[in-house]
Amino acid sequence: MTSELLQQQTWQQVLEELYGAAKLSEQTERYTALLKAYQEHFGASAPVLFSSPGRSEIGGNHTDHNHGKVLAASIDLDTIAAASKVDAPVITIISEGYADKFVIDISDLSPQSGEGGTAALIRGISAGFAAQGLQVGGFQAYVSTNVIPASGLSSSASFEMLIGTILNTFYNEGSQDTVALAKIGQYAENHFWNKPSGLLDQMACGYGGFIAIDFANPATPVINPVPYNFRESGYSLVIVNTGGNHADLTEDYAAVPNEMKAVARLLGAEVLRDVTEEQIYANLKQLREQAGDRAVMRALHFLAENDRVDAQVEALTSNQFDDFLTLITESGNSSWKWLQNVYQDSNVKEQGISITLAVTELYLKRIGQGACRVHGGGFAGVILAILPDEYVAGYEELIKKTVDTSTFVIHVRPYGAVCLNDLLKG
Repeated sequence: MTSELLQQQTWQQVLEELYGAAKLSEQTERYTALLKAYQEHFGASAPVLFSSPGRSEIGGNHTDHNHGKVLAASIDLDTIAAASKVDAPVITIISEGYADKFVIDISDLSPQSGEGGTAALIRGISAGFAAQGLQVGGFQAYVSTNVIPASGLSSSASFEMLIGTILNTFYNEGSQDTVALAKIGQYAENHFWNKPSGLLDQMACGYGGFIAIDFANPATPVINPVPYNFRESGYSLVIVNTGGNHADLTEDYAAVPNEMKAVARLLGAEVLRDVTEEQIYANLKQLREQAGDRAVMRALHFLAENDRVDAQVEALTSNQFDDFLTLITESGNSSWKWLQNVYQDSNVKEQGISITLAVTELYLKRIGQGACRVHGGGFAGVILAILPDEYVAGYEELIKKTVDTSTFVIHVRPYGAVCLNDLLKG
């Protein structure tokens, strides 16, 4: 693959399908710079191109880990790589903007003491492939990303699915589907990075498009594409970076599924998917005493949010967009008041999400249209706003003037983690 080939019509069509016509020139320049950087670091071989998107969680806030339902989408902020196979059992990653070169000897796939972050994930994904009886091997790659790190757009899952797709393409003839690769990514997070993640992030980054996922059986989650095109709706999805990040929030995240499951266990179940609202009401006094009030509130959020995902899908498929926006608002209110994941209890002076939601709600009330909600894991990071196209510029100006953070108009892309060269082949 050379930068000259990017100018050919076939490659231009691939980029336009991924990013849209409006971003074609920008993305062509981006991939050209990626190839140039690869050649500067690794020589003049012909690398293969890969892309793995971030994800937007539209509905189903903190439901996947209790076998719930989620409405999610792959977005056009992504992690991209130029990569080539090598003979040695070594994976070498150079990432734009980072001084460190990551060199991982995958002849030893056991967790390494003191190894964290990128290196741990690469080793963990390789170990996940090997544990499934799949092939692993070395490669070298130059990586670039515009997925905002530690923000709720799943930059880590985007990277995991990128590495998984490279190994799947180079050494396994693309035999593993999205679910298999997502489980390997989750395995790497859980066992090599000590992050108690569910499967949502990897699935949404890996599948592509706008999808509803049912995790009733996490071993075989049910994925249903949702046939709705936001680009033609007259509305935009806007991600707002509130200025905080997820870097030191593991305890806050872990507490959510732990408290939900504590309620479930007191009612004789393992997860809240197997619990009803009536059971909670019938045992409310005991639950409050033994699990605590916040745990009960989080359990009630789960049950309502799970039903809300079905209603959101129905609203979109029946083209009842006003109903969909109402449901988004309800989801946001439930996350704020019941799930309680818009700020840390231990740090009430810093409430970037709360402030940004307040500013956004007042703006939406003024224009009389749209909806907003906390996005992703919460506690810090980003929010999601959905508003008419004609009001996006005014909203971005307001955010800059008030909280002085960045906004991103995102689009749902049709492909998840993918080898671009395979797209070119059709």
